[in-house]
Amino acid sequence: MMKLITRCALLTAALFAAACAQLPTAEQTVATPPPAADPIAAMAVPAPAPAPEVVTPPVTVKAPPRDVWERVRGGFTMKPMDNDLVRQWEIFYSTKPEYFARMVDRSSHYLFHIIEEIERRRMPAEIALLPMIESAYNPQAYSKAHASGLWQFIPSTGKHYGLRQNWWYDGRRDVIAATGAALDYLEKLHAQFGDWELALASYNWGEGAVGRAVARNQAKGLPADYASLTMPAETRNYLPKLIAVKNIIADPARFGVKLASVPNQPYFEVVTVQRHIDVKLAAKFAEIPLEDFKFLNPAHNKQVIKSYAAESIVLPRDKVAIFHANLANHDKPLVSWQAHTVKPGEKPEKIAAKYGMSVAELNQVNGIGGKNKMRTGQPLLVQTTAGATPNLPDLPASPVSLPKAYKTARSKNAKVASKPGAKPAAKTAVAKRAPAKRSKVTIKAGAPAKKPGTVVATQSRR
Repeated sequence: MMKLITRCALLTAALFAAACAQLPTAEQTVATPPPAADPIAAMAVPAPAPAPEVVTPPVTVKAPPRDVWERVRGGFTMKPMDNDLVRQWEIFYSTKPEYFARMVDRSSHYLFHIIEEIERRRMPAEIALLPMIESAYNPQAYSKAHASGLWQFIPSTGKHYGLRQNWWYDGRRDVIAATGAALDYLEKLHAQFGDWELALASYNWGEGAVGRAVARNQAKGLPADYASLTMPAETRNYLPKLIAVKNIIADPARFGVKLASVPNQPYFEVVTVQRHIDVKLAAKFAEIPLEDFKFLNPAHNKQVIKSYAAESIVLPRDKVAIFHANLANHDKPLVSWQAHTVKPGEKPEKIAAKYGMSVAELNQVNGIGGKNKMRTGQPLLVQTTAGATPNLPDLPASPVSLPKAYKTARSKNAKVASKPGAKPAAKTAVAKRAPAKRSKVTIKAGAPAKKPGTVVATQSRR
């Protein structure tokens, strides 16, 4: 029995020693097994759902308009105008298809450039149609008030907005320069009056006249918007004309008008002039008719394009390469005309003989005849002499002054009542930037519309 007890004690001691051998020491790290999951807790807190898969929709890039008219329509932001004058001018334009077609065709050369500038400045696209009211989109337009170009700047306003004018060049007829100046001026007027209708009225009537008309109404406690001001008939009709053209462009089918597409791409490209060159020779190098060249480059007053630091030539894009090629291959003089200033006592016969011209040719080139007499100090365009360097001095622009009747009418017209159809104080008066030629037309209120004609601007009509 004692042996059995002793063996049990030894066995117990051995088991205890073995168990002790498995216990960790102070230097050992023991990994604790995770606790068993609690099924109740698992039921109380659901496992987070997997994040939904994010599907990025394909990016749709809208194709640019193929037609500039789409861009113009998409940029109309001026408030609608619905009155008798607008309807009368809608009738006027839509029932004169040939006249409207000429405007549209001319605009096709410049519209892309102008709408690009208007969009860049975030101005209403209606302003791209303003040259239709000002000049019928004719960059060569000239009024009795000496307003000139697409935007019809008078000399003083043109100079104020950086349009250089001299004997050789008139920036008012430079479409690129004048467009920038006109938009600068309109932005300034809009900032001044805070309203595009008043800004446009100021462009036609003058900012001083509109400012005084606004002040008079405000002093009387009257509304001072465009429709409420007392203004001359020319200005009263100015905005309705623009809105009438806008309405026709917006929905030509409604007026029986079909507009030819104007591609949404530049029509012209600017070529910097490095040397003086005859207008006729430049047109020959570009291989385009002389009339077309002058239409794109109306700023050059004489038969010579005098090279300045920033002078340029405007050409159809597809003619630029051929122009440069022909210019590079030309090894003869580029200029055949120069300037001559009339000296005291100098006779036309003497001048003509000196430059190998007839008196008739001298007069024709310089517009001499009738009331335009040759006078001392007057610069003349004459032919160059063989082997001599052409005389092309810097000459100032010919001085101009507004007609007396125009000044009087502008003063009196400010007092004319704003009743539609009111006549200007003087028949000879014209607007500050009136078109060179104005159709004589009387439109009666409520006049029935004639059957609209179809306008397709596909031909060159100037």
